[in-house]
Amino acid sequence: MKSADKTHYDKPAEKLSIKQLSTILTQRGIRPSQQRLMILEYLMTHRSHPSVDMIYSALLGEVPTLSRATVYNTLNLFLEAGLVKALDIVENESRYDIVTTTHGHFKCKVCGNIFNFGVDETAMDTGDLSGFEVEEKNVYFKGICPTCLKRSRKK
Repeated sequence: MKSADKTHYDKPAEKLSIKQLSTILTQRGIRPSQQRLMILEYLMTHRSHPSVDMIYSALLGEVPTLSRATVYNTLNLFLEAGLVKALDIVENESRYDIVTTTHGHFKCKVCGNIFNFGVDETAMDTGDLSGFEVEEKNVYFKGICPTCLKRSRKK
């Protein structure tokens, strides 16, 4: 496993203009709307692997007419276009990741945060899958993050 490249995976993207966000959507065949642009911007600037509810709550103040259904439908549209990935690391809740390149995820059992880390895809032996067509690879680890470990040691 390669060490995590924090600048690539966890650093929020620089704030993009509406024109740049619109271009990203239109290149994926998605018609830009105010709500789609805001959801895309949120995903790009908040690399916290948010859920539908997290995005909805964060944007509701700016867009009082926003509904959970709109956020959910927009994320499904982004998924179909390959703009985001859905993570099933949290039970009964999908989380969304704007970083679509291959990497792993670590979920802290204490604080609930999800962290990205680099993975060496070539080191994953899939010889037992000869004859299979692999469409997706996920690497999920669960445990306790350094911050929560430090807090527990201070007690």
